[in-house]
Amino acid sequence: MNRENFGSRLGAILAAAGSAVGLGNVWRFPIETGQNGGAAFIIIYILCILLLGLPVMISEFLIGRYTHTNTAGAYRILSKGSKWHWLGKMGVYTGWFILCYYAVVGGWTLHYTYLSLTNAFSGVKASDFGNIFNDFVSNPWIPLLWFYLFILLTHYVITRGVQSGIERSSKILMPTLFIIVVFLAVSSVMLPGASAGVEFLLRPDWSKVDSKTIIEAMGQAFFSLSLGMGCLCTYASYFDKTTPLGKTALHVSVIDTLIAILAGFIIFPSVFNIGMNPNEVGVGASLTFISLPNVFQQALGEGSLMSIIFSAFFYFLLFVAALTSAISLHEVATAYVTEEFNMTRNRGASLVTIVVLVLGTLCSLSFGPLSNIKILDRNIFSMFDDLSGVILLPIGVMFISLFAGWRLDKELYRNEISNHGDIETPYFKMLIFSLRFMIPLAILLVFLDQLGLFKAIFK
Repeated sequence: MNRENFGSRLGAILAAAGSAVGLGNVWRFPIETGQNGGAAFIIIYILCILLLGLPVMISEFLIGRYTHTNTAGAYRILSKGSKWHWLGKMGVYTGWFILCYYAVVGGWTLHYTYLSLTNAFSGVKASDFGNIFNDFVSNPWIPLLWFYLFILLTHYVITRGVQSGIERSSKILMPTLFIIVVFLAVSSVMLPGASAGVEFLLRPDWSKVDSKTIIEAMGQAFFSLSLGMGCLCTYASYFDKTTPLGKTALHVSVIDTLIAILAGFIIFPSVFNIGMNPNEVGVGASLTFISLPNVFQQALGEGSLMSIIFSAFFYFLLFVAALTSAISLHEVATAYVTEEFNMTRNRGASLVTIVVLVLGTLCSLSFGPLSNIKILDRNIFSMFDDLSGVILLPIGVMFISLFAGWRLDKELYRNEISNHGDIETPYFKMLIFSLRFMIPLAILLVFLDQLGLFKAIFK
């Protein structure tokens, strides 16, 4: 089967960056930064990226490019008949699981973009934004329509192929995302009282740094870079042999971190402008769909043109970030289905989309008609989230690190990252040491933290 490659190095970088940049850059990173020492957390996070995140990213790139096949096929080839081949399938199904509920949230961003454009937040009391969100997600039909639209847009890009679909969309969506982020950040820091928000974000407060801060920085580094879900391995299978893996990984990490930091410049100046305590804005959906609509209305003038523009751009930014990540998640499953079961791209993508539509519908309805269905006191949406993010991802990243550090032939590894001697790799020994020892230990700590062990011990 003839496989496409990315048509340019820029296209490869933007596609991989689009995979990494997602909702977590906006609704998790800024709040964690603010609550864990500001610039102190950013410094620790960057160190985690360099020492822990980059080695895994480079390894996923290497595995994908060397084999030029889907993630499951890549590990089957390199495992040489051993049980390690299951690691590839786990990555595929982890990404497929994530897409099922992630696309539901993508639909939410479209709905809130629409609400912003129609000035639906004007005149709403601060206490009512929570009710608006809860009424929306519990509605049996409206969230589904937005979810279906979101996943069909994703499906369209995937069916267009690697160059005409993924690469072309990345060259449009990623610059658009960056322009919107810069516009919103500049607008936010120009608000009265914005300097307090900037100071809150960037002032190093080492008194807030403890072991929990380091663990959270490690977790954010792993999850923000889309490690362990097959995206990077799959995209790297479309790299040509001259693509510098280390430099590409560094570029992706810089773009991902920059977007996350700029998101903080959007949120905190607006929060401080209205005199709100940053620790009260929440995180995740609570921050994004309940606190921030109220913040934007109060900071920019209720019902004003500026509040409409700012809010609409913000939620469109979230939509673009969600879409680029969804495209990469969809491609992981599509490449697997088409190559492992000898299907055409259109047929394989359709199968993936149908599965996502069915399971995503269950996730969406779990806030409404199916809210009474609980597993371990979690609804269906939360179960998908916890299974993939809390269990499968940490385990996947740990075993990728062990596979790359111990199982892969070291000469093969050195040849691939140096492009057979064309690129100097003075960091090779440090990279292998990190893969073998530092990353597995770090992942173990993150995994235990996700399960709440440290909270139980140190409460």
